[in-house]
Parts: sequence; C-alpha cells; structure tokens
Amino acid sequence: MDRKRKWVLNSGALLVIFLGRMTTGLEVPLDPKVLEGLPQPPTITHQSSKDFIIDPRENILIYCEAKGKPHPSFSWTRNGTHFDVEKDSKVLMKPSSGTLVIDISGEKAEAYEGIYQCTARNEHGTAVSNNIVIRQSRSPLWSKERKEAIMVQVGVSLVLQCRPPAGLPPPIIFWMDNNFQRLPQNTRVSQALNGDLYFSNVLLDDTRNDYICYARFPHTQTIQQKQPITVKVLDNSPSGERRPSFMAPPGRSSTQMALRGGVLELECIAEGLPTPEVSWYKESGDLPSSRMSFHNFQKTLKIADVMEADAGDYRCTAKNSLGSAHHIIKVNVKAAPFWISAPRNLILAPKETGILTCRVSGDPKPQIAWSVNGVPIEDSPKDMSRKVEDDTVILSDVQTGSSAVYQCNASNEFGYLLANAFVNVLAEAPRVLTPPNNVYQVITNNPAFLDCASFGSPIPTITWFKDSQTSILNRDPYVIHNNGTLEINVAQSLNSGKYTCIASNNLGTRENHVYLEVKEPTRILAQPEYMVVQRNRKAVFECKVKHDPTLIPTMNWLKDNGELPDDERFLVDTDSLTINDVTEEDEGTYTCVMNTTLDQDSASAMLTVVEEPDPPTDLELTDQRERSVQLTWIPGDEHNSPTQKFLVQYEDLLHQAGVWHNLTEEEGTKTTAHLDLSPYAYYSFRVLAVNHVGYSRPSQPSRQYRTNPAAPDVNPTDVHGVGTEHNNLVISWKELTGLQSNGPGLQYKVNWRQKDVEEDWSSETVANASKYVVSGTPTFVPYEVKVQAVNDYGNGPAPEAVEGYSGEDVPMSAPESVQVLVQNGTLAEVHWEPVLTSVVRGRLQGYKVSYWRERSLHQAEAQQEEQQVLAFSGNRTDGRLPGLKPYSLYTLNIRVVNGKGEGPPSPNHNFETPEGVPGPPSFLRIKNTNMDSLTLEWGPPQDNNGRLTGYTLKYQPVNSSNELGPVEEMMFPANETTVILSDLKYSTRYKFYFNAKTIKGSGPTITEEAVTIMDEAFVQQPIVDVVKVHSIGPAFTNVNSSVVGEEGAVISWEYFGPDKNVYVEYIVENSKEDWTKEFVNGSSGSQTYLIKGLKPGTSYRVRVVVKDHSEATIHSTEELVITLPAMKSNQVDLATQGWFIGLMCAIALLILVLLIICFIKRNKGGKYPVKEKEDAHHDPEIQPMKDDDGTFGEYSDTEDHKPLKGSRTPSNGTVKRDDSDDSLVDYGEGGDGQFNEDGSFIGQYSGKKEKDTHEGNESSEAPSPVNAMNSFV
Repeated sequence: MDRKRKWVLNSGALLVIFLGRMTTGLEVPLDPKVLEGLPQPPTITHQSSKDFIIDPRENILIYCEAKGKPHPSFSWTRNGTHFDVEKDSKVLMKPSSGTLVIDISGEKAEAYEGIYQCTARNEHGTAVSNNIVIRQSRSPLWSKERKEAIMVQVGVSLVLQCRPPAGLPPPIIFWMDNNFQRLPQNTRVSQALNGDLYFSNVLLDDTRNDYICYARFPHTQTIQQKQPITVKVLDNSPSGERRPSFMAPPGRSSTQMALRGGVLELECIAEGLPTPEVSWYKESGDLPSSRMSFHNFQKTLKIADVMEADAGDYRCTAKNSLGSAHHIIKVNVKAAPFWISAPRNLILAPKETGILTCRVSGDPKPQIAWSVNGVPIEDSPKDMSRKVEDDTVILSDVQTGSSAVYQCNASNEFGYLLANAFVNVLAEAPRVLTPPNNVYQVITNNPAFLDCASFGSPIPTITWFKDSQTSILNRDPYVIHNNGTLEINVAQSLNSGKYTCIASNNLGTRENHVYLEVKEPTRILAQPEYMVVQRNRKAVFECKVKHDPTLIPTMNWLKDNGELPDDERFLVDTDSLTINDVTEEDEGTYTCVMNTTLDQDSASAMLTVVEEPDPPTDLELTDQRERSVQLTWIPGDEHNSPTQKFLVQYEDLLHQAGVWHNLTEEEGTKTTAHLDLSPYAYYSFRVLAVNHVGYSRPSQPSRQYRTNPAAPDVNPTDVHGVGTEHNNLVISWKELTGLQSNGPGLQYKVNWRQKDVEEDWSSETVANASKYVVSGTPTFVPYEVKVQAVNDYGNGPAPEAVEGYSGEDVPMSAPESVQVLVQNGTLAEVHWEPVLTSVVRGRLQGYKVSYWRERSLHQAEAQQEEQQVLAFSGNRTDGRLPGLKPYSLYTLNIRVVNGKGEGPPSPNHNFETPEGVPGPPSFLRIKNTNMDSLTLEWGPPQDNNGRLTGYTLKYQPVNSSNELGPVEEMMFPANETTVILSDLKYSTRYKFYFNAKTIKGSGPTITEEAVTIMDEAFVQQPIVDVVKVHSIGPAFTNVNSSVVGEEGAVISWEYFGPDKNVYVEYIVENSKEDWTKEFVNGSSGSQTYLIKGLKPGTSYRVRVVVKDHSEATIHSTEELVITLPAMKSNQVDLATQGWFIGLMCAIALLILVLLIICFIKRNKGGKYPVKEKEDAHHDPEIQPMKDDDGTFGEYSDTEDHKPLKGSRTPSNGTVKRDDSDDSLVDYGEGGDGQFNEDGSFIGQYSGKKEKDTHEGNESSEAPSPVNAMNSFV
C-alpha cells in the first residue's frame, strides 16, 4: 500500500544557510521582499547570444538587462572602445535597461557589425556582459558558369559537385529537377555532407539534363539555384563489376576533430559494382547506442552530445559480392571551456571571510583571468584583503563599503566563459522568510519538516521552541538542519501544537510561529473481496474506510489501474462499487483508492465473470453390446467455472418419444460413460455439463441405438391388499414402464390366498391395469397377495408375498361401565371399559367422547349449549374433559371408532360441576361527581359461577405524579347495586377497584377513575352520561369521560400495550378539520388526562389512540361525544357605554381639524419665488425638457452664454436631468436647500453655502443652474 509523505512547503524559495564562517558566505536570497530593501551590486539577468547573426531587413535588437539596488546604469563598447549611444540617432537604449534598438532602415547593416559588450554599474559594483559578435546574414548569388554535359559510361562512379557560395549562416543543400521534385536517393545515389551528389555506379536511367543543386539560406529564407547539370550515360564501353573503394574520404585513413557537447558526423561514401553496403565499427570500444544514429543509407554516423569517451578510431567498411574496403577515421575530441563550478554571489558580514571559485575545464586547458568591476584585477587598486590563487579569490576580513562585482573569464582556442559574481558586504539584522502562522499537516508515524528560512548578516542562529516550553528543541525526536528546518522523524499526535523558531545574530532577533497538526492515517477497514459473479448478475465491491475526521476524503475506483469504463452500469457509492448486468469485458482487477490531502490507502480485488458451460459436442457410441454401450463426448467451454459433473440423459423413441430421462452422472474430469441399457428400447443420448453456475444447454442427440426384447427383469412394486367394502379385497400395484416391460405383450399375474388357512393360491392375469378386486371375502381377515410381470418372451422373477386385509365394517357396540370423576369446577375425568376386538370389525382407531352443558344450576330450565367432542386414539380407557363451567349440569356419551366409521353411542351420563369464583361485574359507573362525594353504580357478573355472597369495593387517591394513596375498603351485600361515597377530597383523582364474591372466593376486579371538582360553581350536569366504552383494539379497557367546568373534560382509561406513543385526539363534532392531537405519557395501567381550552357550549368527539414511529394508528378506543355547557356572559358591551362614544367623537373631530390645516398649508406653499420667476420669464433660450433625450434645455443669460464661475456645465451646454420632473432639488444644492415657513426656497439669493455634515461629498451629476448662480454670487 502506497503511503505518501506530505507536508506544507514554503511558497517562496528557501534560503540555504551555510554555517561555515571562514570560507563561505550567505547566498543571495531570492525572496523579493528581502531584495527590495537590500543593497545589491548589479547582476546581468538577460543578454543576447555571443554570436548574433542579424537579418538586414529588420532592426537590430541587442539585449542587456540587469538588476541591482540601486538600479544600475548601462553603457556599451564596440570593438573595444566606448560606444556613444546618444550621438547616433539610429541607436536607442530602452529606459531602465541596457537593451539597444538599432534602426537600420536606409542604412547598411554592415556599418553596425562588430563586437559589443554591455556594462551595468551602480555604487556597489560593475557587471559586464559577454562579447556579443554582431554579423549580418548573407545569401550571395551563384557565380555564372557554363556547364558542359558530362559523358559517362554505364557502371562507373560519378560525383556532381554543388559548391554553393559561402553564406552566413551556411545554406541548406538539396537536389531537385526542373519540376521542383527532389531527386530520388538510395544506397547507390546519395548526397554527401558537403552537398555533392555521389553515384556509386551510374545506370542508363541516370541520363537527364536537370540535375539542379539548390541552396536555402535560413535567415533570409531565400533559395539560390545552380545552373542545371546534364549527364549522359553511354553504354558503348560499360564498366564491369569491381570491388568497393572509397570516394569520400579518400585513402585508407583520415582524421576528424569534434567539440565536447557538439555533434560528430562521420561520413563514408564508397563506389563499386554491385553497389556496396556500408557498416560502422569502433575499434577501441562500443558505439554509444543511446546517442548515435545512422543517416544517408548507413553512409553517415551521427553522434550527439559528444563526450571525451567518443574519441578513438572508427572503422567504416564498404562491402559487395566481390570484396570489401576499409577506412579508419581518427576522431579527436576537444573542448571549449565548460563550468565545473561557476563563481557564486556572496553576502558577507563585516570582518568575515569569503571565497570565490571559478573552476572550469576544457581541452586545451583554459586560461583564467579575473577582473573587478570590469577592470582586470592586476590593473585594479591593490587590496590587501584580497588574494588571487589561479581559479580562486580569497577575501579576508572584509570591510563595509568593499562590495564589488568580480568577473571570471576562462578561455581557450575554442571559446570562452564569462561569469559575474558579486561580493556584497552587509550588516543586516535577521529576517525570517518563512510566512508566519504556517500550518503543517502530516500523517502519524511520518516525518514532519517545519521550515524556518531566514536571512541576516552575520548568518543568524536558529533555535526552536514548542508551545509554552522554554527549552530548546535540539534532542530526540527533534533534529535542526543547517537551513533552520526542524525535523520530527516519526511524528505522533503529542507532537501537534504551536512551534516558535527564533533567528538571531549580533544585530537582533526575529521569531516566527508555525503550527503542526498530526493526523490519523487513512485505513481501509473493509477491503473489496474477490468475487465470482454470474453473467448478467450484479457485482458489489465494498470499501469501507476510516480516516482523520478533519481531512476531506475522495474515493476513486480503478479497473486494471485505469479509469472505470464510461458505462451507466457502474454505480459508485460512498463506500461501494456496484456493477449491474456484468459481462465478460468486466473481468479484471478493481482497486478502491481513498485519497486525502495528506495520504492515501488502496485495496484491490479481482472480478471473475462465470456462466453456464457450453454444451458438450461430438457424441459417439462405442463398445456396443446387448445391454450396454459406451458414450464419449468433447466438453465445451467452462467459462471460468470448472465443470463439476456431466449428466447423461436418454430418450426412448419406442415407448415415450420426446421425453428425456436422467440415466447417469459422471465426474467433470471424465468424457466417457458406460451406459447400462434395457431390452426392447430405441435409445438416443445427450449430455449436459454442470458447473457452479448451473446446467449447460443439452448437447445434440447421439445416433439411435436399439436393444432386443427379453423377459421382464422386475415385477411391479408398491403391491397392496386393502378392502374397500366389508366383503372385498382390492389388490393394487405400480405398473411397469415401457422401458421396464423388456418386450411386447406385457401382462400381470395376480395371486392371493387367505392367511393362516389351508387353501391353494387363486390367480388371475390382467393387462393394462394397476389393480384387481377380489369379491366375496369375509370382513377384515388377513390375505397374502403377490403380482408377477409377464410378456411374450417369458415371466419375470418370482414375486414376494405381501400381507393385506379385506374390507372393514362399522363397530357393533359401545363401551360400557362409563364413570365420571369431577376434579373441580372446570375439569372432569371420564373412564370406560374397552370393547372386544370381535365387535370392532376393523382396525381400532380410538374412542370419541361427546359432551355438552345442559344448564347452570341457577336455572331451572335447560339451555343446552353446543356439543363438544374429544377423540382419544388407540386402546385408551380414560380421558380428561377441560374447559368446563362451574356450577353446571353436563351430559356425555362415548363411541368406538375404526377405519370404516363410528359405532353406536353409549347411554347418556350426567354429572355436575361445583361452584367457582364469579366473573367480573358487568359494569361500574361513576355519577354525580361533587367536591367531596360521588355515586357508584354497578351490575352483577354475567357468569356468577355459583351463589353470590356480596361485593368488595376498594378505592384510593392518585396524585399528579401517579403515586397512589392509602386504600379504603367497603363490603356490600349481593342485592345492592349503588352507593354514595362521601368525605372525599376536592379536586382529587380517585381510582376504584370492584369485584364480586362467592363462597369460592373473589372474582376478577374492574377499575374506574374519577376526579372530584374544585368548586361548586363548576358543577354542571353533562349532557352525556358517564359511558363505559369497549376498546376497538385489545390494549384499552375501562375508557370513561366527564366534563369539568365550562372549558375542560377528563378522559380516563386503562392501557396494557407495549407501545408508548399514546395520544388523546379530539375534534368538534361534524367538523371537517383535522383532529387535534395531544401527547400523553404512554405508561401501562390506568391513566387520566384533562383536556383544556375547549369552547363552552360545543360538542366534541374524543378518542385515545396509540401510534407507531411512522404515525400509523395501532390501537384506538371508540369515539366519545362530550358536550360542554354554555358560558354565562359577564362582559360589558363597550359600544353601549356613553364615555366610550364621547371619546371616539372627540378623536374624529381632532383628525378633521388637522386635515384642514394641512390642506391650507399645502396650497399656500404651492409657488415659490424661483418658480414664479420661471413662469414670468418667457426667454426662448429656456427650453422645456426634451422628450427624446431626457435632459433640460439650456439655462443661460441672453447677454452672455459663458458658464458662470464655479459651474461645471457639460460641453453640449445641457444640464443633466434629475429623476424628478418637478422637484425643489432641481434648483437647490444637492437637495439640502432651506425653506421658509410658507415652503418657499430661501437659498436662491444666498451667496454663502452653509456647511453641513454632508460637505465634501460631491455628486457626480452636473450642478443645476441655480447652483451655478449661487457660486457666482
């Protein structure tokens, strides 16, 4: 699993600090904020190339850019002398730059050829550029020459010379014909590096008069053409075949020099007949395969980026069928100067020591010359703190003001290198370059790097602190690097926090704060698992991940390390990938990759798509015998699921055509099956392959195979002898199939005889039957029966005898000696004597007891209830009768049961049950609820279960937290049905428990609740009496309601369900609004709820419901109808009070007076002086507002049309119109003009504008003419 280490990088370049105090100094900081205030000698940042070829048709642009603090000034030399730019009108130096722009229009470019050098200087030093050689590009014409036709014999070699004029840069050569088509080249005809066209041997087809050499000059994009060359090939004295020899280079060896870093091109062109092939070999080593290439049909070897190791002897070999020739090219590699270590800028503090190193190499060895501020160091003023040792300058004990730019020039015959490096002597307090309050995030157990890049002179010392600690972090697990970075090798959560780095030197101290957050790693908890999925099914890969909650995760899925197919069947969820309707193309490796901003985790699983195997093919029958054959086949494609077995099926075309039966199974590794066959059948076979997915399609059927008839091999199975009537025996069997018949004429020989009786077997032969009926048998006696198969070719094997019985008859008599033992009021036991086997007349199945309740012993008249029946299997002689009712008279009888039916009943037998406890009272009602009393009414139980001896009443108060108070108990005789309870507490809820009693004890208890009222004034007789309501659902019992006062009602109930979401719902009767719902604590047991805020004189429907979490009703009581009494009115109608009427009249009169005053003032202020003046002044110059442009006409004096002093009138003389058509703001100053009491404008003639809080906020709109007049006055 790939773990990525991440941390926050500083956005700026980091300052690398060298701690060596003796030989090195600070590097120049690249942070622009540092450079902005830092004195710095000049540095050349951009310059033209050393060899600058110009186009004479374009201006000359020679670059020289430099930076420094202060910004440097620039000057130029040309050909070693000062070049006065200001004296040449054609030369322009760009501002704040040294770049020259030379206008050569109308001038000859040759006048400005030469060697230029730029100098950039400020008060801290001087930097110089390279020597820039300016040369004009040239494309001279070919000299006129007359070419005679070249006559040459077939087979000889030929060279057509190009010899283009020397251009700058050199031209590109190519050969074409008169139609500007390139001449074809091959191993026989090719162009050399110098542009000549070489023929290894000429053919008659080479005769033509348009061999033309063209030269293209790149800078001017011009093409020069040489005079066409005519070649005539003669065949009167053809040249014969010959060994190869070299045309270029001539001789057996040659030498060639190459420069390091350049391109080496070696060329060998040979002549001969047949045309020779050229190959290359380096004698002193291998050819550099990565840098070399062959061109021009192997005739040119090109090596790029030449190295010293490329020197040596290169052998080119030309070979044809007659022999070979060799040429050795000795290659020498030279080198222009190249840097090993260029001098670097130094920043030193006073008294420090620094070293400038200029290390170069080349062949021959370069000469190194040092300069200071552009002056050779030997000609510069002596400096005792400076020491020059060949390629090194050592500066010791530098002083303030000794900043300078040093130049290193390394040269040999092949070129030169020039480098500027400044030494800046500074005394700077520390600066921290890392941005403050950086937040670094890292994953647990990974390294953390906290940056503290700094700059200062002398070099600052870096120390680190964590949180509020005072100790320096310089021990495990902390490491402080030379550049100030703090490393925590294995970060843990305890390393999170605030870190402070302090940079200090002798000039000051600076600190910076950063923060480290150590995050939990991302982990895949549930990886996707290898899946084998059937084609067209669904595949689901799970990928559940745990990650740091503060990091934002991104889940990506890959297939075979690439993107998922763009298919709607691929569904990506937050933690799973689902592929619907998978196909074979979906097979592969799926990878879930969970990325955060800091790390990632991934897991992969393969998907294999399987399906049913293809059907077997090429079925063959071999080893054919009378009752067997061998079947072979070739398996089909398994589709990624190994074949588990092969199923061989057969079709019998003689007996059951079109129906295939399973014959045998073979292991999935086998392709042969030995098949046992039956006689008298026309077989066809087919094979199905089975794998984990399922069955393949059936193979194509084999050819037909027929077997000969024979006697039956088996007899019928499932032979039974069972009587259906009291005087018969039915013998049945399962017929043989056509395949089992083994031949034509199949029949069944049926044999029977009575068991344990000396008599012979009776027999009968039947065909196409599965049973035979023997008549005239005794009732229910045992028989032996057997059935044998017979056909035209003989009898089947001897059958085995099976025992059976003739038919049954109903029993003849009932059990005797029936006795009943009563156990209690609800249970009794019955006993009887078993009957004889002879009177059963069949298989005894058991006894059936029928019993019923005649009447209660309270009642004189019989009220017979429904008969109940209990069956007792086997030869039982007793049984229990449960569920009896106490204090009742019962009757029972018993019958014998066999397979034919029931026998006659025994005589009826009566018995009585004793008394039991009574049932619950039929009802308990609470009426006439007062402050301290109420009335109870009840009804006797529906089931007394004996003689009632009385009733028991218990009651107790219930407080607001459903806690029960002390219990009071009262006894009542059996003939009482009502009682008045007094001395109760007012406004108290009571719970009542009531039951009935017999001599056997107390029966079930029913409960009710009621609340005494708070005040006699609220005693209202409700329209609806207290009603006992039966619950629709089984969870509610004892639901009651009563009215309390004029705006309340009490609902009480008992609830025993498991759900706790109990609500009381009510609605105005006959209303179509939604039910009002109030939640009630859904605890089990008795509860009471007071509904408040009901409307007096209104009828409500009320119910109690239980809902589930989806707000669906589970249980509900029936609806109760409650009517509240009307409210007695005690309010006073304000509309009839005299004082209220007087007050309203006074207010109306006051409003009328105010309206009249406002109307008068508005009319009085309708015109103001400026308005009147405009109305009286009919100057034609004053134009109304134009409809087309929405502006006012000019406002001007007829004598002077100049704008007034202080006004700002638009150039077209119009004044921009405000949004309002007729507003005082149009004539005031910014809408802040003052008005008289009558509404007239008083600022018109005011010469002084009063200052207010808005002064100075000038509007962008043009001022009005009135404003202009005010400013003029």
